[in-house]
Amino acid sequence: MKFKTTFAALAATTSIMAGVQAAQADDITVAYFLEWPMPFQYAKETGMYEEALGVSINWVSFDTGTAMSAAMASGDVQISVSQGIPPFVVATSAGQDLQVLDVAVSYADNDNCVVRADLEIDKDSADELAGKKVAVPLGTAAHYGFLKQMEHFGVDLASLEIVDMAPAEGEAALSQGAVDMSCGWGGALRRMLNSGNVLLTGAEKTELGILVFDATTAPTSYVAQNSDQAAAFLAVTAAANAMWADEANRAKMLPVIAKDAGMSEADAEATLATFVFPTVDEQLSAAWLGGNAQTFMKGVADVFVNAGSIDASKASYADNVNADPLAASQ
Repeated sequence: MKFKTTFAALAATTSIMAGVQAAQADDITVAYFLEWPMPFQYAKETGMYEEALGVSINWVSFDTGTAMSAAMASGDVQISVSQGIPPFVVATSAGQDLQVLDVAVSYADNDNCVVRADLEIDKDSADELAGKKVAVPLGTAAHYGFLKQMEHFGVDLASLEIVDMAPAEGEAALSQGAVDMSCGWGGALRRMLNSGNVLLTGAEKTELGILVFDATTAPTSYVAQNSDQAAAFLAVTAAANAMWADEANRAKMLPVIAKDAGMSEADAEATLATFVFPTVDEQLSAAWLGGNAQTFMKGVADVFVNAGSIDASKASYADNVNADPLAASQ
């Protein structure tokens, strides 16, 4: 798919929103992650979002999804791209009124825990983790995956010394021998693998039902007041994903994405190879926003409750998924 063709299709989609633009926010702040390369960054750097939305966008990078939740709660951020479902669930379980707007990326191989190499612990000897020190970014997708893996291996959480560390900090601690295992994602996870090994591969985790995906999220109040703007934003994201799906576009997109992600082209390409970007139709199906995502959120919340990480879960997370802007983006 050529850039001009893609953008023309996008313009046609968003043209129906003319006349309501004035009612939308005049400028917005969007949160994203560094060292987390995605096709939307090509659109970000080439002005596709501003062109489609007709507003100024302030892009701010964050270290964790929990920080994104806090920024949305304070009103400093209107949209978060690729927020992990666990931190989203933690925030909404505590009463924060947020909504999932799309499935940003699925990445079972790009979020994991790494055990220090000299310990020589693998999936067949995971019980030897008892008594070990583990760096985990609490309330994140990595935290959820860690809890599910420990549950699978029968490792008592009370036997572990768990310290709250962002992935980059956990990677440094692992490399220095200050912790025995560290959990994280993206560039930090890639560097962790220089110091150790994973217990389970992405495929093995998926087989156990340990899903790993991020979503584009926003405060419910923002979406209610700016539904057309949200739809236009999602339309650009979908267009960028479609461009990346066509390998003919990757030579021009990769350098832009890598630079914006703060990565080398080789590392960005390697990371992107582990990502899956569902199409809009796939996202709207029962497998994702049509029902399964809501069920998965409830499962995540219940795991956190059982682990003592949150006080209680909601009876249902159906109200925290709003597929209407995504449907309108088509």
